[in-house]
Amino acid sequence: MTSTIDPKSIGKPVRARRHVRTLTGYLPEKDASGKDKWPRGEEKVWKEGMRTIDKDVDQVTKSIVNHVQTSLARQPYNLDDLGAYQAAALAVRDNLLVNWNDTQMNYTRKSPKRAYYLSLEFLMGRTLDNALLNLGLKDIYKDGVKKLGFSIEDILEKERDAALGNGGLGRLAACYLDSSSSQELPVWGYGLRYKYGIFQQLISDEGNQLEAPDPWLDNQNPWELPRLDVTYDVRFYGHADRMGDGSGRAVWQGGQEVLAVAYDVMIPGYGTNTTNNLRLWESKPKRGFDLNSFNAGNYEGAVEASNSAAAITSVLYPNDHTFWTAASLADILRRYRNLGKPIQEFPDYVAIQLNDTHPTLAIPELMRILIDDEDLSWDKAWTIVTNTFFYTNHTVLPEALEKWPVPLIEHVLPRFFLQGVEKKFPGDRERLARMSLIEEGVPKQVRMAHLACIGSRKVNGVAELHSELVQTTILKDFVEFEGKEKFGNITNGITPRRWLDQCNPELSALISKTLKLDKSIWLKGLTKLEGLIPFAENKAFRTEWAAIKQRNKERLAHYVQTTLGLTIRTDAMFDVQIKRIHEYKRQTLNILGVIHRYFLLKNMKPAERKKVNRRVVFFAGKAAPAYYIAKLTIRLIVNVARVINADPDTKDFLQLYFLPDYSVSLAEVLIPASDISQHISTAGTEASGTSNMKFCLNGGLLLGTVDGANIEIAEEVGENNVFFFGHLTPAVEDLRHQHLYHPIPIEQKCPALANVLNQISAGVFGDAEVYESLLNTIRQGDYYLLSDDFDSYIAALEMVDEAYLDKDEWIKKSIRTTAKACGAFSRAQMGKFSSDRAINEYAESYWNIEACPVPASK
Repeated sequence: MTSTIDPKSIGKPVRARRHVRTLTGYLPEKDASGKDKWPRGEEKVWKEGMRTIDKDVDQVTKSIVNHVQTSLARQPYNLDDLGAYQAAALAVRDNLLVNWNDTQMNYTRKSPKRAYYLSLEFLMGRTLDNALLNLGLKDIYKDGVKKLGFSIEDILEKERDAALGNGGLGRLAACYLDSSSSQELPVWGYGLRYKYGIFQQLISDEGNQLEAPDPWLDNQNPWELPRLDVTYDVRFYGHADRMGDGSGRAVWQGGQEVLAVAYDVMIPGYGTNTTNNLRLWESKPKRGFDLNSFNAGNYEGAVEASNSAAAITSVLYPNDHTFWTAASLADILRRYRNLGKPIQEFPDYVAIQLNDTHPTLAIPELMRILIDDEDLSWDKAWTIVTNTFFYTNHTVLPEALEKWPVPLIEHVLPRFFLQGVEKKFPGDRERLARMSLIEEGVPKQVRMAHLACIGSRKVNGVAELHSELVQTTILKDFVEFEGKEKFGNITNGITPRRWLDQCNPELSALISKTLKLDKSIWLKGLTKLEGLIPFAENKAFRTEWAAIKQRNKERLAHYVQTTLGLTIRTDAMFDVQIKRIHEYKRQTLNILGVIHRYFLLKNMKPAERKKVNRRVVFFAGKAAPAYYIAKLTIRLIVNVARVINADPDTKDFLQLYFLPDYSVSLAEVLIPASDISQHISTAGTEASGTSNMKFCLNGGLLLGTVDGANIEIAEEVGENNVFFFGHLTPAVEDLRHQHLYHPIPIEQKCPALANVLNQISAGVFGDAEVYESLLNTIRQGDYYLLSDDFDSYIAALEMVDEAYLDKDEWIKKSIRTTAKACGAFSRAQMGKFSSDRAINEYAESYWNIEACPVPASK
């Protein structure tokens, strides 16, 4: 005899399907007196061996050297800046883990209601500097690294941005996690551990955007903790067989199963011991290598399952969101079951925030679990679901609202919803069609925004105007059906720790010195910055403020010189637009304005040019790989820059640069250097925007349309410190109607714009034919109203020039903008545009969770 094995089981994991144990979440047993029992060994020996937070330079250097020797297996003789960064990062992570363990134990002991933030993007930026700031260890690590022969600035530059997002959606999620920990709220994030992220942006000789993989994990990620004990099976495809007992239950079988493996990222709070968690899922094959296929000579088939499973988390925005929503829900439910509470109390302990429609499949997945696994009736399951989820809408653009094929989730769609609509609005078939979860067509599609709306307890927009538009346009019928109280607004916010103290340390130090306040006070209470207003009239203070702005410009110029080999003059106004490239954000309007300015300068006499305000214009942002018009916009910017920057008549008065591969780290250099930033979306299209808040906090003035959070910023900083232009939201649809049915030739409507378009068509900036499809979006239809807003835009730019020529008054405006950018807000004086304020609004008005402070380690 011998042992036998089923050949089909080769390569399958041996662990059970359901995750039972975890490395965290255990409480000590009690003895008869109620005292904690030590689990094993000698308590004194254990406690003497357990580390605490580093407190001095000697502890820091020992920790770093230890990681050089034991984690990197290197010596002082062969340690470079990258190795020093890795060792320092691992040493800092050790400190984070001390607080992280205490935080998880604290939550396990107190069992508070928790919130879970589901987002397909978390644009974290570099972690080392932020972690040191939040831990309060920046100075001693700087000294410790110096004693080891390295510069903290040099090793900080060795960190690569985590490729976990693309734009504002992901950066907002990152700010909210930072604020949740800083406000001591029990909040976890859930997302995907992308291998390559979106892409590395390169620019070809012709000016085209090229996409290359972004292998950000090549040098490992010291900030993540692989949790190989936390895995879940996730089933794709297959079929659901009804049980036939009238319960509505079904058994899901067949298809493909993949393994979701957790990686944890520690999120430290500022000035607190709370260190929350971001759990990212990586997809791995359930079976792995198929030895039977390999032995049969089918080499492709042998690795097919592995390749298809790994592809799910290879790049940003996978084709199916089932994987990460199913894994996240399984993890949340496992944690809840450990409480020993009945499933009916689930909403009392769990709130799940959907960051846009990408995680919406969590709603039918929870329904499936409650009905099929928990044996609940449909009505009871739906009650739990609709008291658990909360939905944040981020767009009113119809093309951006997700739709998914019906077969994917048809067995769990809440069909009864339309019965309620028919009962309240009898005979209104048009309303039924508008509110249906299903959009008719081939194939039929599920409207995910509708599903997120009806499956959530509350729905919010992210700026006052945006929230109003959500309620009066795309979700109007749902407001009338479910009641206005379900819908609200929470204006976005940013964390001042990263977006002032970390990216602009000199300005942060000047603020602390001037207000005679430690930064730990005002970084959590931005309304304190209003104390800067009287200093706008202080000449010495204005001189210091202007000097810091100048040094930030020189830092940006140095970055461009070292990375692109280009020389930038720093005695000019820095004009910045940094956003995802999209027609509604209107980078095209900006570049057409630059071309207009170029020809004005060309037509001036040399003496006239010397009176002109010098301007350096910066663009940065990525276009989606398949977005042809957006990529043409990048090509136009690059080729216009080549002409302008080489023209001896104008190059001293106008320069133009496109900075490739935009990232959080690049934003941290661009934003403090800005004099004016552009936020020029067509009115009613930008949900909120957060870069506008970052520029203001750093003393940059805004040029923008009356859209998104621009409106609320102007209310706080004063409209005399913001340069507005363009048509207002109520006029947009009428103008579009006019474009379609009563078009006016651009030559007649806007001669200045017509001249610019004609110059491009004449080949002044390269191959004219290439740009015709881009130019035709303006000449024919002009959906985003460039021809309607162009003259107003040029007039606003002229106002900016005039204001900037009075340097003293401009600096006053800059100071007042920073001072008032906080906005008055009653709760703890956090500041209106602080993410601390925003996350507390979610906690109090939506999730119903409370702060759960972590006691200091003994």
